Amino acid sequence: MKLTEYLLAEFNSEVDRSRRALEQVPEGKYDWKPHEKSMVFGYLANMVATIPSWIAMTITKDELDIAPADGSKMEQKRLDTSAELLQALDKTASDARAAFAETTDEHLMTSWRLLARGHVVMELPRYRMIQDTINHWSHHRGQMTVYLRLLGAKVPALYGPSADESQF
Repeated sequence: MKLTEYLLAEFNSEVDRSRRALEQVPEGKYDWKPHEKSMVFGYLANMVATIPSWIAMTITKDELDIAPADGSKMEQKRLDTSAELLQALDKTASDARAAFAETTDEHLMTSWRLLARGHVVMELPRYRMIQDTINHWSHHRGQMTVYLRLLGAKVPALYGPSADESQF
């Protein structure tokens, strides 16, 4: 199996899991957080919906400066409803799939860099950055399911049954 095929299969599984979680996002809870040190629920759900864009960027760009000296030009649009989150997931997943379709295993072996103020924070082969991104995505989706539980929303079965879904 090619590296691109392996990563795409893993990616597609995570898109499906993210979809099931985002379908449960209750409206009107964007600014809710379980603790003063916790991330705001809406921002967290937005990340779960848009992390696939990080994979597309890892394939199509050579680096990202997360704290450029002239200020960030990246903007995160506020997504308030489950429908908006699912639409964002569909768009970012489509972009990532298109990037996978255009790349090669050889390209995924080349280096990708994460910068902060022009300084290298991390440099790894693209396939490793993609694996880390999928793990990061899975982590935040897990965090989001805890928030769903605390909000009284349904927690979907993702890797096995949940208290709300005995089948998956």
